Amino acid sequence: MDKQQKAAVVDEMAGQIQEAEAVIAVDYRGLSVPQAAELRSRLRDADARFRVVKNTLTERAADKAGAESLKAYLEGPTAMTFVKGDIATAAKALTDFSRQAGVLSFKGGLMGSEPLTAEQIDAISRLPARDVLNARLVGMV
Repeated sequence: MDKQQKAAVVDEMAGQIQEAEAVIAVDYRGLSVPQAAELRSRLRDADARFRVVKNTLTERAADKAGAESLKAYLEGPTAMTFVKGDIATAAKALTDFSRQAGVLSFKGGLMGSEPLTAEQIDAISRLPARDVLNARLVGMV
């Protein structure tokens, strides 16, 4: 990859970080290519995108997007999940896939501009989806 391609990747990732409602960093050790394709398909249904990029390029993108707290999670193999929709649905998809495949572990992330720990993301994955919460609220009214 030459300098121009790297700069394009950094720009694209910085845009994805800024546009995302949440960003989740996961350790993807042991994830096969077919498993990655299945996970991407599940996350697409949750309006999220799973992406593996070199940590150095992700660090540059985090700096450019003003999300320096993401840099703390860039040790070892790290994949980023950019969530545009409901974070609970995306976290649930990651958790379900992790249980089924026996790979992936949460490192941390960002929701808005607030950093999230792995434990917080795990707790979010146990929440009902936004649509379910809205339906419950309407039902109570």
